[in-house]
Amino acid sequence: MALLRLILQRDRVVVALSLAAVVALAWRWLVPHAGMEMEPDFGFLAAMWWIMMIAMMLPSAAPMILLFGAASGRQNARDPDLTAALFAAAYLAVWGVFSLAAAALQWWIETRIEPVMAEGLSSRWPSAALLLGAGVYQLTPLKDACLRQCQSPLAFLMGRWRPGWRGAFVMGAQHGAYCVGCCWMLMALLFVGGVMNLWWVIGIASYVFLEKVVPAGPRLSRALGAALILGAIALAVALLFSHT
Repeated sequence: MALLRLILQRDRVVVALSLAAVVALAWRWLVPHAGMEMEPDFGFLAAMWWIMMIAMMLPSAAPMILLFGAASGRQNARDPDLTAALFAAAYLAVWGVFSLAAAALQWWIETRIEPVMAEGLSSRWPSAALLLGAGVYQLTPLKDACLRQCQSPLAFLMGRWRPGWRGAFVMGAQHGAYCVGCCWMLMALLFVGGVMNLWWVIGIASYVFLEKVVPAGPRLSRALGAALILGAIALAVALLFSHT
């Protein structure tokens, strides 16, 4: 409760409203474009992935950003709202780098194999491999380590505090790197159901939020990992029997 009161201080209202506005704008762009097959223009794909990452990831990062803004105010920062904005900008910049890599992969698939915007990969074997890879990754120590950093805003700030605007940007980038490490394989699952399949986007975003904010997040991570592995095995078995 003390942590919640710190986050919800009156002087954090500007930061909270700004985050909500950015998330709302991102979803406002995503919803009309969901399910549409488009020309594989790399610039458009990169922008699309970044907007999608903002919509999916910023809500789960909001507690960290708000707590950072509150801590900056207590550290007598010249402008805690600006330092919080720099933290958020660095966090989103890291996801922007991830978006470039994801867009490059999608561009390669779309120009050489098939469209994956609405329906995902038509071949079930690559889908089974992605499910298996995501499931196994959920059970790795690296996933656990990244999730701990994302789940514990106060511990992250206490262990990595840097003063000033430069410090805000560095800490935001570090937090973004942990979040990418936590969720990159989950984002790869968009290639299974459709990169812009709205229900897949909402489902993954909702799961990521729960995994990071509820105390049972690590157990959720392991449960999902087991479910994805079982799903991959079931899909592979079905494919084998379909060819006999």
